[in-house]
Amino acid sequence: MSEKISIIIPALNEEEAIGATLNSIPRERLEDVGYDVEVLVVDGGSKDKTVAIAESMGAKAIVEPRRGYGRAYKTGFEKCTGDIIVTGDADGTYPFERIPELLKMLEGYDFVTTDRFASMEEGAMSRMHYVGNHVLSLVLRLLYRVDVKDSQSGMWIFRKSILKDLDLRADGMELSEEIKAEAFRKCRAREVPIHYGRRIGEKKLRSFQDGFNNLAYLFRKKLAE
Repeated sequence: MSEKISIIIPALNEEEAIGATLNSIPRERLEDVGYDVEVLVVDGGSKDKTVAIAESMGAKAIVEPRRGYGRAYKTGFEKCTGDIIVTGDADGTYPFERIPELLKMLEGYDFVTTDRFASMEEGAMSRMHYVGNHVLSLVLRLLYRVDVKDSQSGMWIFRKSILKDLDLRADGMELSEEIKAEAFRKCRAREVPIHYGRRIGEKKLRSFQDGFNNLAYLFRKKLAE
């Protein structure tokens, strides 16, 4: 019996990038080696053509009126039907073309996250964002004793069965660090390098506010344990 892969992509007004992002998914290669593939675009209420483009390219679009990066992912987790979940942003920054290789890296593990700092296109991340990410990753390592270089990377490959063991409460950007804190302490987990590219379209990240919220969440979660 072949395994099914669910590729979950949160999106909000990404009409400039969603087509290229979906095109980069090697669906035929995955199907040729025996995987069944579904692609879910979880849309946070786009006002542009994101949903129409996604559906025209064979993705299943799920409109989630409740805003939040983490909320979009948790909705995707609930709706997907795959045995293995692959995640990534809709802005063209993550290398979906490497999914077959990343799936091999999952062998013997339950959760694989990715390190964007291993290979980053010039201009892919602002200096403030770069420094902030390193600070957040350091705090994650110190508080949770997990071996993660990039706490904010949004590309993960994992077995859906582990979700029942993870306590995922964040609805915002904080989910990215929370899922790593949970998975590395409760499952067989590893981090692997990827190439991170420049985004297509308008930047949406609120560097200072999101960074502060993520830092505060790491402490709140730890104090609640």
